[in-house]
Amino acid sequence: MFEYRQVLVRMRQGDSDRDIAGAHLMGRSKLKTVRQVALTHGWLDPGRPLPDDAELAGIFGRDPKVPRSCISTLEPFRDLVRGWFNAGVQGTTIFAALERNHGYSGSYSAVRRFLLHLKAERGVTATTILEFPPADAAQVDFGAGPVLTHESGIPLKTWFFVMTLAWSRHQYAEIVLDQTVETWLACHRRAFEWFGGCPGRVTIDNAKCAIIKACMYSPEVQRSYASLAEGYSFRIDACPPRDPQKKGIVESGVKYVKRSFVPLREFRDLADANRQLRDWVMQQAGTRDHGTTREQPLARFAIERPLLTPLPDVPPVLAVWSEVKVHTDGHVVYKNVLYSVPFTLVGRDLWLKATDTIVQMFHRHELVATHARKRKPGDRSTVRDHQPPEAQAWLEHDPQWCLARAKEIGPACHAVILALFNDKVLVNLRGAQGIVRMREKVGDARLNAACERALTFASPKYRTVKTILDKGLDSQPAAAPAQTPAPADTYLNGGRFGRDLHSLLLH
Repeated sequence: MFEYRQVLVRMRQGDSDRDIAGAHLMGRSKLKTVRQVALTHGWLDPGRPLPDDAELAGIFGRDPKVPRSCISTLEPFRDLVRGWFNAGVQGTTIFAALERNHGYSGSYSAVRRFLLHLKAERGVTATTILEFPPADAAQVDFGAGPVLTHESGIPLKTWFFVMTLAWSRHQYAEIVLDQTVETWLACHRRAFEWFGGCPGRVTIDNAKCAIIKACMYSPEVQRSYASLAEGYSFRIDACPPRDPQKKGIVESGVKYVKRSFVPLREFRDLADANRQLRDWVMQQAGTRDHGTTREQPLARFAIERPLLTPLPDVPPVLAVWSEVKVHTDGHVVYKNVLYSVPFTLVGRDLWLKATDTIVQMFHRHELVATHARKRKPGDRSTVRDHQPPEAQAWLEHDPQWCLARAKEIGPACHAVILALFNDKVLVNLRGAQGIVRMREKVGDARLNAACERALTFASPKYRTVKTILDKGLDSQPAAAPAQTPAPADTYLNGGRFGRDLHSLLLH
């Protein structure tokens, strides 16, 4: 309307349409229409006041966003297209579906204009600039980092971990190789040590290393991260799902690192990249005039640092908590390593707590197992007391144990056990264990006598000794004259049936 009033003033002053068009106020054809309307309404009479904006708008006004054609070719499909548009379907797909399924014969330009009007109907969502007092909050995020080359030539994908103090805009940045819980916790510790204190709260998104279940009103925090927050006395402030603008400070910080630090740099390895990044933060990022605060982040950080929560005298232990299940072999699996627990917990769900040095298992908040941390995939850590009694007996009662017990029972029993272990076909460990256990039932004297009879008949076997005892033959004289049991060396060096010359001649 301001332009129309200027044109009317120039017309009143006697300027021609050519002169007014030369001033780029309006085109010649449109000026002709305006002059005709002005003459009809008497607006060119200097004695009459100029019309107000409302009168001009009633005659000349038209919303430029409204198309000249009042009815779009897509109007019959308005509800259908609006539903697709709200669902995020792109324009070309909508156009193809209309042609294929609804016989639409209009152009794609009409679809595009129609979608622009639907977008305008939505309006623009208003935002609020949040203010943070010093030491109140920090924001954390991951971002794609540079690709490094391993010494073997394999490219390594990396990520930026960035923590930015919301008031001073001073930041901690680090290049990492993964986004695991261990890395997340360790980066927090190094960031707090970099700042020399902790903020009151840390704003994060819903990464799995921090939030188990995202929710607008009640997010579920990862137990490991909750323990870290308790140890450093900061609160976790999780953003609503799909709303990263709530941590826009660190979002901008990650973009700044990616655009300002990474280009035109070369990195030998991960350590060299992080060294360059630390120098860049202190020498360039920290000393620039920030685009929002218009001050240097390091200058503002000098004011903020004394207000941060002091670090604890003893740093909290970085521990990762995981839910694990006990397999039938009495072990749980963590990072492809097996750790044993008491066999009575087979099939149960346990909480596993892993630090850099130890791994602990808890059942209903009770510590049930502790192991030294192993790193090599496929390793196994087994405590003998965790095994079932029969397994423990098998592991404890080895050949040396059997020989020691047999020597206590008598020389004949010792010779039988030696003969069993000298068998080149069978292991015979169970047979030796069975013979030794018979002492609990029949006593040492009877067992040694039965072994002596078995040797007499050249049958140093578990079944032979058991049969002699079951039939009470150990107390009867042997069919062959009783011979003094041969020394143990005889059976070791001469084989299972080795006997002296006197014994052979008698038979």
